[in-house]
Amino acid sequence: MKRPCILVSACLLGIESNYQGQRCHLPAGDESGVISSFTVIPICPEQLGGMSTPRTPSEIQGGSGEDVLDGRARVMSRTGQDVTDCFLKGAREAVRIAGLTGADIALLQTASPSCGCHEIHDGCFRGQKRPGSGVASAALARAGIRVIDASDWADFLGSMKELDGED
Repeated sequence: MKRPCILVSACLLGIESNYQGQRCHLPAGDESGVISSFTVIPICPEQLGGMSTPRTPSEIQGGSGEDVLDGRARVMSRTGQDVTDCFLKGAREAVRIAGLTGADIALLQTASPSCGCHEIHDGCFRGQKRPGSGVASAALARAGIRVIDASDWADFLGSMKELDGED
């Protein structure tokens, strides 16, 4: 039986792609569960949008990822550079990759201005978070991709095992 295809934030797989050029990991430490259960396509929307690694931190100002897609908010770097176009390009490329690979699920990094699903940073570079989605997360959801926050991975994987009849 063919394994389902899933997009995964590259940093969650231990690839040094986050804004600091460091690795992140799934909260459950279960990268092997992703790899064994799915055909994995690593993505970093910020890199796909042309940003370097490492890069200056960026946050959405004036709304959420949905608002950025609709032209009502911008993504700004901590140094004041408007990087909205990079985030929009990365989001478009993530959706394009999902279409090319047949991925209908995306497992994305928590609180990222690209990948955040439930919450993002507040736009003031204070380390505070607020409800909302990142730009790529919002674009993938609009394209019909099921978006899962990394913090929800263990629950999602458990529900998949229940559907398969595993303990």
